[in-house]
Amino acid sequence: MAKTKAVFECESCGYQCGKWLGKCPNCGAFESIVELSAAQIKSLEEIAKFSKSASSKATPITEVEITELARTSTGDSELDLVLGGGLVEGSLVLIGGSPGIGKSTLLLKVASNLAKNAPTLYVSGEESASQIKLRADRLGANERELFLLTEINLGSILASLAEREYKFLVIDSIQTLYSDKITAAPGSISQVREITFELMRLAKEKNISIFIIGHITKEGSIAGPRILEHMVDVVLYFEGDSSKQL
Repeated sequence: MAKTKAVFECESCGYQCGKWLGKCPNCGAFESIVELSAAQIKSLEEIAKFSKSASSKATPITEVEITELARTSTGDSELDLVLGGGLVEGSLVLIGGSPGIGKSTLLLKVASNLAKNAPTLYVSGEESASQIKLRADRLGANERELFLLTEINLGSILASLAEREYKFLVIDSIQTLYSDKITAAPGSISQVREITFELMRLAKEKNISIFIIGHITKEGSIAGPRILEHMVDVVLYFEGDSSKQL
């Protein structure tokens, strides 16, 4: 049996190399290079295979046919505006912002609006169902087709998605979820990459539109690996005046 080639990765930025280094040459972080396990390397190979299978032949631009994208209104005119006219079918939208700035409140209301047209699943790894229900009562966001799931295990979330044909999915938040395939802590670069890849595959295969909430650090970047921002279709930030509290 051929020995698997060792792969080392920076937990801060995702830089990969063939040997351990004390300092990451990409981001400059010290003691951030770790060796990936066999399961993590396999996950990387699966992502590479998916990318190759999704590739297509080069076509002259003069021969490209424009196809109309199916868009659904979020029920919020301002959010529809920044999304280019509505939520695109099968897209991944990352909502970033500081803790407590209003991401969960906005997306619970948006999920309620979307549930008026199709089954919508709101997954929370940070709050209990009763906490979310209290907020929904305050917002007037109670809809028959809006389902709540308090879960942090990706396998359990995927199992719930298989039980009913949901059209929309909200993940609150990506930093709290974990996959059994990866032996790393929630929020680590390996976990976030694996979970985002599975959500991306789900969105494209079943045409489910997905909102992903991601907290940002005091420096103003998405908490965890930057790779998350490169795997989604849209990145939106909640931002305020740095000189004021709100």
